[in-house]
Amino acid sequence: MQQGTSSGTDDFPDLSGLSVARRAHWGRWTTVVIILVVLAALVRAFAHGQIEWSYVRTFLTAPVIISGIIDTVVMAVLAMAFGILLGVVLAVMRLSPNPVLRGSASGYTWLFRGTPLILQLLLWFNLALVFPTIGIPGLWSGRAVDIMTPFFAALLGLSLNQGAYTSEIMRAGMLSVDAGQYEAAKAIGMGRLRALRRIILPQAMRVVIPPLGNEFISMVKATSLASVIQYPEVLHNAENIYYANSRVMELLIVAGLWYLAVVSVLTPLQMLLERRFARGIARQG
Repeated sequence: MQQGTSSGTDDFPDLSGLSVARRAHWGRWTTVVIILVVLAALVRAFAHGQIEWSYVRTFLTAPVIISGIIDTVVMAVLAMAFGILLGVVLAVMRLSPNPVLRGSASGYTWLFRGTPLILQLLLWFNLALVFPTIGIPGLWSGRAVDIMTPFFAALLGLSLNQGAYTSEIMRAGMLSVDAGQYEAAKAIGMGRLRALRRIILPQAMRVVIPPLGNEFISMVKATSLASVIQYPEVLHNAENIYYANSRVMELLIVAGLWYLAVVSVLTPLQMLLERRFARGIARQG
């Protein structure tokens, strides 16, 4: 029996002295070479194109450009804040057992997600053509042309549009919470709204924070659409400058660099916020 066993193991060759050959990733190296060639071609094109880089350096910190980027960030923050509040309300309505509330929220989402944002901005800015005066009968009224300034029209259009998208994000976050949490809240005598505020929404935050962060970054770029209604954000101010000096590409590069700078600051902040909520959930687990 022992001889049979030893003879069986002796049939296998000793592989301990062999070295492991590394796999040649030719596909990876080919992709890297192609990317480098494309980047080199782009750099060469911009370096030898009809671009005066001295204008880019000059206008990058011009007061009117700095003012524009401040207006861009302010509009993005305000529109996103109002959009989140509206989205929470719409999400609660969508999950309500009341068919009227559900239908109203669904209709709102269908309307504002189904029409282009630039069209909504133009409609709000030209609202005076439909409603010459706006107000509450007997209490207050004013001319729509005075009320619908570029700032207010942009804020209204961006907020209402964002609310439609945020409502779906919030609804998905609420649906991700286990149904037992609703039942437990009901068992201890909590009302529906209090349960949402104290139990459901805090747990839904870990799901909604990543897409809301992406929506905020998108909102920063979406403010550029407000240039069509004369809101003085960074792209609109850049356009006003190149209308005067005809340095179109230089001013567009300036605006693009500022957008990249803002997004580059917001991206790590979003990651830190996501990590914070993930750590909180882990401690609870």
